[in-house]
Amino acid sequence: MDQLSLFGIEPQEPQTNEAQDRIRELCDFLNHHSYLYYVLDKPEIEDHEYDKAFRELSDLATQYPHLMPQDSPLARVGGQVLSGFTKVNHEVPMQSLEDLFSQEEVETWVNDLTSKYGKDIVFSVEHKIDGLSASALYENGMLVRGATRGNGLVGEDVTENMRTIGSLPLSIKGAPELLEVRGEVYISKADFAELNRQADENGQQPFANPRNAAAGSLRQLDSRIAAKRHLNIFIFNIQRSSEDTGLVGHTQGFEYLRSLGFNVVKNYKRCVGATEVWEAICQIGTDRPNLPYDIDGAVIKVDDLSLRQVIGGTSHAPKWAAAYKYPPEQQPTVVTDITIQVGRTGVLTPTAELEPVRLAGSTVARATLHNADYIRDKDIRIGDTVWVQKAGDIIPEIVKVDLTKRPVDSVPYEFPTVCPVCGSQAVRENNEVAWRCTSPTCPAQLVRSIIHYVQRDAMNIDGLGDALAETLVNKGIISNVADLYKLAERRGDVESLDKMGAKSTDNLIEAIEKSKEAGLDKLLYGLGIRHVGKHTARMIAKTYPSLEQLMAATQQDLAVVEDVGEVIAESVIRFFSEPRNVELVQSLAASGVKVTYDSGLQSNKFAGMNIVVTGKLQHFGRDEIKAVIESHGGKSSDSVSKKTTYVLAGENSGSKETKARTLGIPVISEEQFMEMLES
Repeated sequence: MDQLSLFGIEPQEPQTNEAQDRIRELCDFLNHHSYLYYVLDKPEIEDHEYDKAFRELSDLATQYPHLMPQDSPLARVGGQVLSGFTKVNHEVPMQSLEDLFSQEEVETWVNDLTSKYGKDIVFSVEHKIDGLSASALYENGMLVRGATRGNGLVGEDVTENMRTIGSLPLSIKGAPELLEVRGEVYISKADFAELNRQADENGQQPFANPRNAAAGSLRQLDSRIAAKRHLNIFIFNIQRSSEDTGLVGHTQGFEYLRSLGFNVVKNYKRCVGATEVWEAICQIGTDRPNLPYDIDGAVIKVDDLSLRQVIGGTSHAPKWAAAYKYPPEQQPTVVTDITIQVGRTGVLTPTAELEPVRLAGSTVARATLHNADYIRDKDIRIGDTVWVQKAGDIIPEIVKVDLTKRPVDSVPYEFPTVCPVCGSQAVRENNEVAWRCTSPTCPAQLVRSIIHYVQRDAMNIDGLGDALAETLVNKGIISNVADLYKLAERRGDVESLDKMGAKSTDNLIEAIEKSKEAGLDKLLYGLGIRHVGKHTARMIAKTYPSLEQLMAATQQDLAVVEDVGEVIAESVIRFFSEPRNVELVQSLAASGVKVTYDSGLQSNKFAGMNIVVTGKLQHFGRDEIKAVIESHGGKSSDSVSKKTTYVLAGENSGSKETKARTLGIPVISEEQFMEMLES
């Protein structure tokens, strides 16, 4: 059924107006509920209702891309990859603030201003968000540009990434013809913790703090990555406007910005005199551990906008504002042990077990040590007295070791070279910080390995989703991917599982049986060998078309295979040197899984050709067109270079077509490609 029929519109050209009306309705609905969720923190609908409307809009975008408005929520998911950021000259300089570090400095700063300009000066004291300063420019109510602060005079155009921020409106009603605002882009404590958890699990270097995470995310060249980082923004200033807003005070500006739909800091206080200012700073410091976002200080500003003009400033900072910086809370404790957890991807993550200590409002008994390099660089040992703090006020971390209290019998910590869960070899590959378990049968990563094995691009076992895979493992029905081919013998156990039954079980067993014919390339990819992706698996299988031949190959043999190289070759050899892995593939072969490769070569029409596909095609999906090219002897590449023979350009082909024409590489249409295929 065509998706338009979901809301009563027949998929015919005369119905374009109805489609456009429905798109506008969905955009308004989704933008309104995004505002309630991200800005007001008062959601009125369940997530599934939002998701249902979002999917409907996505379907319409596929059918009617030319009807999508600029403020479509689809812009928030990202999708553009840039080669670099263009420079932006700030019409209004984005200045920094003078820092204050003590009560005495705060009182001196406030008293100097009140002595010069009057004792009744009103100050605003507000949160200093620990993030990255950025501006957002709106023309005729539409977001047209987002830019980083840079050096205050020149920043970078990060519009695509700022569009992914759920709390930043893509359009505003009742705004001046031109409006530019300034805010602080940040990542919440909870999202920061999850980001670093994923980094540890994937063997990546964790972010040092929420500010680094926000800055790195906002400056991602791939907006799809930025969209996954859950960036947020507080707007705190109007940089310029084409109309006189009539505002006389800074805090009055907060209410105006809020009325336009912006997310503004809620916990600000108007104060008179140094005593009230300091009390407000202390109150923010008390509230700090319980805030959902990280702050590194409090900002003090003169509230009167006209008085600010009189006070003025330097070329770098205004004299009417300053920032008080809170010192991080640190406490000493003792490392009682260092334990190792194994993540779903096999990464070994060390954790310091601590004598419990009260820190930033909670009791801390563990601290992540991230990786072996982290332990070595800080020389952390069992029995050491260490100072701990909370990164982002949420993640306990060891700041330093108190060497004066180190036990005399202390020895450096030796990172394990075997998996603590299954006993298999643990390895550290070149240029990586992580140690990994090499066995896909390791219980710690079993569910993940099964999910990867059954996916469409691997063995394509339809009906075996994430939840069922986890249930099969937890119930003890399977202990490795080879056990999938024994499920027919345990039909009763499978049928009794929640949401299964006889029909679903039959379909599952049929899909498993069908997967046996997938071939060696699919099997190699499905086994989850480190660094071996779909394309690499195919290149290896083409060169060594049987498992027996592959296992007899040396590292030097594999390294010269096209698109393989030393790193991947070493990973493959290491995989097949592990007895558990050899036992696994032998069990798969014994179950009837095909361990040979059939190239499916239909002709040599494209032999020696390197074809890059870009844009949307009418008759082929992306994976399908690559398979067609390769089945006729050609090679399908993702990037344009001097080695490219043709660029096959569909709709919205973008920069790849431009680069091809610059290099003088022939660009062909889908129709021309099909003519070549049929000739």
